[in-house]
Amino acid sequence: MYQATAMIQIEPRKIGIEGTPEVSAKPLSVSQATTEIELIKSRALLGKVVDDLKLNTLQTPDFFPVIGPYLYRTFKPVRDGELAKPLFGLTQYAWGGEKIEVFQLEVPEHLLGEKLTLIAGKPGQFSLYDNEHNLLLGGTINRIVEGNGVKIQVAALRARPGTDFSVSKQRTLSTALVYQNRLKIAEAGRDSGIIYLSIEDQDAQRANQILDEVSHLYVRQNVERSSAEAAQRLQFLRSQLPAVRKQLEDAETALNTFQTSARSVDLSIETKGVLDQVVSLDSMLSELKLRRVELERLYTREHPTYRSLMSQMNQLEQQKQGLLKKIDALPMTQQELLRLTRDMQVISQTYTLMLNKSQEQDILRAGSIGNVRVIDNADTNVEKPVKPMKTLIVLIATLIGALVAMTIVFVRQAFYRGIESAEVIESLGMPVYASLPHSRQQERLEKRDQDSKDSRLLSIAAPGELAIESLRSLRTSLHFAMLEARNNVLMISSPTPGAGKSFVSSNLATIIAQTGRRVLLIDADMRKGYLHRLFGLQPKHGLSDTLAARLRCTEVIHQTRVRHLDFMSCGFAAPNPSELLMHDNFNKMLAELSPLYDLILIDTPTHPRCDRRDAGGSPGRHLSAGCSFRHDHRPGNRSLQAPPGPERNSDQGCHFQRGSAQGHDVRLRLRGLWLQLPPCAPITRIDACRSLSCFI
Repeated sequence: MYQATAMIQIEPRKIGIEGTPEVSAKPLSVSQATTEIELIKSRALLGKVVDDLKLNTLQTPDFFPVIGPYLYRTFKPVRDGELAKPLFGLTQYAWGGEKIEVFQLEVPEHLLGEKLTLIAGKPGQFSLYDNEHNLLLGGTINRIVEGNGVKIQVAALRARPGTDFSVSKQRTLSTALVYQNRLKIAEAGRDSGIIYLSIEDQDAQRANQILDEVSHLYVRQNVERSSAEAAQRLQFLRSQLPAVRKQLEDAETALNTFQTSARSVDLSIETKGVLDQVVSLDSMLSELKLRRVELERLYTREHPTYRSLMSQMNQLEQQKQGLLKKIDALPMTQQELLRLTRDMQVISQTYTLMLNKSQEQDILRAGSIGNVRVIDNADTNVEKPVKPMKTLIVLIATLIGALVAMTIVFVRQAFYRGIESAEVIESLGMPVYASLPHSRQQERLEKRDQDSKDSRLLSIAAPGELAIESLRSLRTSLHFAMLEARNNVLMISSPTPGAGKSFVSSNLATIIAQTGRRVLLIDADMRKGYLHRLFGLQPKHGLSDTLAARLRCTEVIHQTRVRHLDFMSCGFAAPNPSELLMHDNFNKMLAELSPLYDLILIDTPTHPRCDRRDAGGSPGRHLSAGCSFRHDHRPGNRSLQAPPGPERNSDQGCHFQRGSAQGHDVRLRLRGLWLQLPPCAPITRIDACRSLSCFI
């Protein structure tokens, strides 16, 4: 969409009769500016523009839906007259380069506003159909063709045979109203006399043509209106001339007759002086009477200009009455001669004055230019369309996207509320041992290069971090809670990935080892285990090799930089990790390693990858188990239920007794939960993962 702009100056209109001292330029008031603007937007003017430019004859190619208009606009012909290749073989659509120019179109009343289809035929030929695809006529370009009440003349047609064009004849009034709404007019400033015009159109050239036609037609009408005033005054003067000429002839005849009958009586010198004065006053009064007629058309009787004129006439009348008194003292013969001479001279001067005024108005009418002129002709910046406004569209789309995203977040938050406080967990009969706040330092450590020699453990890199202090509190709580346990194996798991399970297991093992206790950390996630990266080790051989009986368990244990902390990696990825964890070798390994360490800490896979009886305990041992979960993970929260009692887990011989929370969100605090299994009867295996799933 392009915008054409133009500028018009409206000069102050001259008030009064041209050639008189009272002629003045009246400033353009707000009401006058509004009047001129409404005149420009009048249906009379725009209707003439519509007829002159044939804007009520619509002619457009038919485009392929959605993408057709864009392809047509963006087509760049290599040579003149080149047409774009039709896509999908659809030659009835215009793809680029097609052109039609209808010079004349006349249709009967029932076809006004109806869409007609013009189909290009052989070069220079076409056919016209109505909206029901009935043939109306056919013909060639540059010739007037008539048929079925339709008259058309196509001036230009460039298209391949079979291409469709839509043509229609709109009512002049409806088209004028459309452009009346699209035409924007505004005054540059109060009483400035400068008016800006603008109009928007998809065709930049057509926008210029419309605005130029509006501007020039308005100037032409203004000139005609100004010349009409002069013509009206000229007509008035010419209508009075015959009567004045008749009066002059009668006055001359009466004077000659009286002189003949009085035998050439002459006026004395004193009488001639009085006569000259009376004639002069009568001439001035006659001129003022003409001006009064003009002023009565322009002003009311209370207007200062009109009142000033009447005051002048009254003064002249008083002077005239004084002279008439002198005349009354003369002899009757002298009085009659003076009266006839005065009438003849006054009428003669009046007639001469009217002839002069008539010639002046004739010249004014011929040279009238109006008080409007075009300062800037219409022009369009084709390099910068006004629509679509891409910046505004991007901004609105961004705001709408942000609003939709926020709405989704709030709706999900309203319908799926996670665990927001430790009281929720305690209400289920599980005491909370610790809450771990979110650590920004841990985020930076996770982004650190894997080849960096610096430790990626938060407990080593930032031992004073608040999250590490919370883990130390958890370490103390676990120390006393595990006094009742019959083994020294602690399993850590979570219902979903990314809950912080590995963060807790690695840092908890580190701070426990820092107290002087021998700790073994086992990475039991044989699919996606990555704890070896935190300690700067390679996976090489690990748990998978031990469970597959390829290496002894003591051969796959690695010493870390942390004193008293050993580590067993997950090993190479195994195709059957669940079967390996269910094998007796797992129990044998725990039984062999348990006497060598004060605590064995197992980092297990998440529950979706942990099958029944995976990562269980050992015969005659009791397991201290743990679970870490994110409070805002919806599947986990939706399955939240009261912890099962001993009677509901009699087949497993265990029930939940203790718990602690580990959170990574300062506002909601809770991100995970640590659970401890109490002493129970000897069992061969403990289905730890399923027990935890009952809670999570």
